[in-house]
Amino acid sequence: MGALTIVAKYLIVANVEVQGTVEKYDIIGALFSQTEGLLGNELDLRELQMNGRIGRIEVETEYKGDKTVGKVYIPSNLDRYETALVAAMIETVDKVGPYNAKVQVVEIKDLREEKRKRIFDRARELLKLVEHEALPDTKELITKFMEGIRETEVIEYGPEKLPAGSEVDKADTVIIVEGRADVLNLVKHGFKNVIGLGGSSGGVPKTVIELSKKKTTIAFVDGDRGGEMLLKELLKYADIDYIAKAPPGKEVEQLTAKEITKALRNKVPAEEYLASLEKKERKMIEEARQAQTQQEIPQAQAIEVPIQEQPQQTEKVQITPQPQQAQAVTPVQATTPQPAPQPQQASLELPQLPQNIIDEMKKLSGTLEAIIYDDHWTEVKRIPVRDLVDTLQQLPNAYAVVFDGVCTQRLVDVASSKGVKLLIMSRVGNITKVPTDMLILTIDEYLSKVNTETK
Repeated sequence: MGALTIVAKYLIVANVEVQGTVEKYDIIGALFSQTEGLLGNELDLRELQMNGRIGRIEVETEYKGDKTVGKVYIPSNLDRYETALVAAMIETVDKVGPYNAKVQVVEIKDLREEKRKRIFDRARELLKLVEHEALPDTKELITKFMEGIRETEVIEYGPEKLPAGSEVDKADTVIIVEGRADVLNLVKHGFKNVIGLGGSSGGVPKTVIELSKKKTTIAFVDGDRGGEMLLKELLKYADIDYIAKAPPGKEVEQLTAKEITKALRNKVPAEEYLASLEKKERKMIEEARQAQTQQEIPQAQAIEVPIQEQPQQTEKVQITPQPQQAQAVTPVQATTPQPAPQPQQASLELPQLPQNIIDEMKKLSGTLEAIIYDDHWTEVKRIPVRDLVDTLQQLPNAYAVVFDGVCTQRLVDVASSKGVKLLIMSRVGNITKVPTDMLILTIDEYLSKVNTETK
């Protein structure tokens, strides 16, 4: 019987009696059609079978006179409460074709109990094989075995002793979850590059903040309001690259391996999530991130652009104005701090942009839009910030980009590969490498420098 061979936790067994002669597929069809939508989409038999939550429904029948009697077997991977609901639901079927019918559940078998019985029986057999041999103390063996299992499952990471998988240091990508139970569930299903916050009440640990600066991070949160609140808190203080959520109403600790894989596959970039928030919430997160950046970099210090050593040579970025603009472009020297004696560095010159470009720059605040210009300051494209990286990869003539958003290392790398020389944005994120021929400034910095130069 096919239904008994599939892996399942429970098996629903029901008697069926039909006041007429019908086939097996008639009974199965009645089960699907008469229970459709009865308990919502999540407990619809067809949806459950497509998602692998219940197995193939098997029916055994025999004919007694003008009646059809038999049994129905439904293997279930649901929990015991949902399995009981499905069992009660199929008892509502009262017709098969034109004939009256009755379905009655006779038992719900716990298939795991049968496996446990086989395990115990086999254990007794194995014990007999070694009962005459000298064995170490049983308690000692069990203790060592349990300690070994714990060591391979979850470790304590960082000074805060956060729960984490064993591959957090080795992996390039780290999954950030809320608590220990979430970490345990992911490690159990093979995701060992995971770290927990140790509960959401204590804020974002410093260890997680530092990890987010060095590695690609995925914030994986519960599909409820608590998960949403935790995510917004994470975005304020940590450098999150992607966001994944559990299905609505579910917690990460409850997910199966398939659900975890699907949620991580459907992750979205953090900037796309920010763009979907209301303006007030987005502004609060942006202000918190700006304050975090100002704590790390003294406010008086300009943004340093790493430049290779080139003795006795000055490197400049030439910005050519649009021919029809009457206004001349006057180079303004951008200075970098000199914290200690270093090899002579090349300098980048800051252009005074045409007035229409400056006006557009001032209007960008709060729009989450980006404007791409060519080397004649002609507008090439105006797009949402979330599409900026993909759009740049397709344009052959991009020269400068002005946008309301956060500049990331990935954006810098893509812009450099397409020949972009100037990036002006609302805020600079965690950037560790800048090409020597590219100038990166925030909108406030540029306007401040231009105003100072004008005076």
